[in-house]
Amino acid sequence: METAQTRGQTLLVLTNLPDQASAQSMAESLVADRLAACVNILAPCRSVYRWQGRIEDAPEIPLLIKTTAERYAALEAAIRAGHPYELPEIIAVPIAHGLPEYLNWVASETLDEHPDGKLSTC
Repeated sequence: METAQTRGQTLLVLTNLPDQASAQSMAESLVADRLAACVNILAPCRSVYRWQGRIEDAPEIPLLIKTTAERYAALEAAIRAGHPYELPEIIAVPIAHGLPEYLNWVASETLDEHPDGKLSTC
């Protein structure tokens, strides 16, 4: 039986969007395109950072994105293409341990195609 371990590493990817509408749109797009199995849209937060020589303070909506290492490059490209920021935060953290059934689910929901060549469906 193929498992998450044989398919590759599961990742938790973090990014922030400036508002609820763009966060919802990004989350739906990533899941629809099978680049993410699940995206959590968190409560608004405030981010303080230095940008172009100035200290900025802005409200943001964090996203927690579950995917696999195999889908990361396509996921990053999709985030960059759909993100309103010039330099979006995109950080991938490998998941060292997790419920095996959940990790297998993440892997199966992010497959580009089923082994029989047909597109996966939920």
